[in-house]
Amino acid sequence: MAIDWSKCDLVEIVPGKVSGEPLLKGTRMPVNTIVDNYEYGLSVAEISEQFDIDESTVREVLIFAERQHGLARPI
Repeated sequence: MAIDWSKCDLVEIVPGKVSGEPLLKGTRMPVNTIVDNYEYGLSVAEISEQFDIDESTVREVLIFAERQHGLARPI
């Protein structure tokens, strides 16, 4: 199921910026990369370290995705 990121305060969608992918606001980091890495098995701490993003931000993105039924495993 596709996640509707338009209702997440941490996310922006800018046409022409990274092909219009949903990004963390003020970055070029696709939020789907966070979700994909979590689904692959990385922990919140590992994602935070790998992409230099606050753990709280990673967790908030994943919680939003989980509420949208966009995660295969719970946080």
